[in-house]
Amino acid sequence: MADLERIRAERAAHYRALDEGATTRHHFHHADEDGGLWYFQAVPDRGELVVVKQAELTPAGRLHRYDWAHLEDAHGFLTDQPIDLAQDPVETISAEEFQRVWSR
Repeated sequence: MADLERIRAERAAHYRALDEGATTRHHFHHADEDGGLWYFQAVPDRGELVVVKQAELTPAGRLHRYDWAHLEDAHGFLTDQPIDLAQDPVETISAEEFQRVWSR
């Protein structure tokens, strides 16, 4: 159990450092086949775009948010996969649009 807690703490610390140290942020949106809306804030890290904040707005209108302070819950988790602009079906959005959803 202590190892699992240590791993969670290290993961949270890693995402927190990325989030707090970022000088550039990218924002994306994606609609899934079930009608859910996904919003991502990503920062560059070692040549990849790493998601540091993620919000899901379900078709029922529920908002789920994930970041370093809330990595996971019974509904989902902060993705650990970088955004690949060549492969992932995401659209670029403004920081303001992301923030509007994030702060709901």
